[in-house]
Amino acid sequence: MLRDAVERLIAERYTFADRKAIVASSEGYSPALWQKFADMGLLGIPFDTRHGGAGGGPIETLIVMQAFGRGIVVEPYLSSVVLSGSLLRHGGSATQQDAMIPGIVQGKAQYAFAFAEPQGRYNAANVRTTAKKEGNGYRLDGFKCVVYGAPIADGLFVTARTAGAQTDADGLTVFYVDAKTAGLTRRDYPTIDGMRASEVSLDNVHVSSDAVIGEPDRALPLIERVLDEGTAAICAEAAGAMSVVNAKTLDYTSQRKAFGQHVSEFQVIQHRLVDMRVACEYASAMALMAALKLNDSAGERVRAVSAAKAMIGKDSRFVAQNGIQLHGAIAMTDDLDIGHYFKRLTAIGTLFGNSDHHARRFLAQWRGPGAVTMKRAAA
Repeated sequence: MLRDAVERLIAERYTFADRKAIVASSEGYSPALWQKFADMGLLGIPFDTRHGGAGGGPIETLIVMQAFGRGIVVEPYLSSVVLSGSLLRHGGSATQQDAMIPGIVQGKAQYAFAFAEPQGRYNAANVRTTAKKEGNGYRLDGFKCVVYGAPIADGLFVTARTAGAQTDADGLTVFYVDAKTAGLTRRDYPTIDGMRASEVSLDNVHVSSDAVIGEPDRALPLIERVLDEGTAAICAEAAGAMSVVNAKTLDYTSQRKAFGQHVSEFQVIQHRLVDMRVACEYASAMALMAALKLNDSAGERVRAVSAAKAMIGKDSRFVAQNGIQLHGAIAMTDDLDIGHYFKRLTAIGTLFGNSDHHARRFLAQWRGPGAVTMKRAAA
């Protein structure tokens, strides 16, 4: 029922023309559609019923993200509901959850997760942003890059180093920073895939000790869990987008003619279309496995998520590139939707780590539960 409802909404309210208008708008998303998501309960999928949520889990999130992938939805569901929501669910105090989660569920508040830094290269522990104790709070200084959803966020969850060296596993803390806090500045811009993101600078930003999310100096396990949940979500989104590229390519090659016959009748094209379909089936299966393992032990979660991302990263590139090639020159124009699916799949390929990074992460974890932390800097 959930899948039918979300896919029907996307089919009726999120046509390619609708999406182009949303992307071109000043907000970069549709406030009306965001409220519709809230009214349907989509923004409350992963949250507890005591906060107005649906009490769902990874499978329900997978269903929503697959549908959003089919429509290449640009609304900040990933940044606000999946990432920020995961931080609050797994690391927030009861007071923090009560204060912020209902706003997400009702569509009245949006948040973003500022974790990436230019030198980090997929290493969540490589953080130069600092948080120094001052009185009853902290002073934050640093820089965060490619913060999806930040242009419209009411607040940011920021990772900062409170102890240790730049790449130490220990010494990280997550802080909530209101978007209007003095010293926080943004440079907003559109991304290649139609989303909106920001470069965020923190210069003498003061927050209280109540702004700490989770355990001070011991936030890396929380950060990695949140990023794994985000990775599983975009794997599901990629699977949805790939299925559309495959279907549209099959339809186009069945209509386009060359040398007196439909392109899809050439044997070499048939083989290519079959390979694309197989890649789509693999992606759906791997995304499902990643979702099923999210609540298992850390080792099982890491292996499943990284295996899925490594495989889907390669398969999504194969499907997207062949979709462009088999459509021909028209696919290179901005007026055909296939190119926009290509851009989103390309962005997903590098988000939270590319295929090579996740292959190394999988192998490191496979050799031993402690290998990921010890070998993170070397990887």
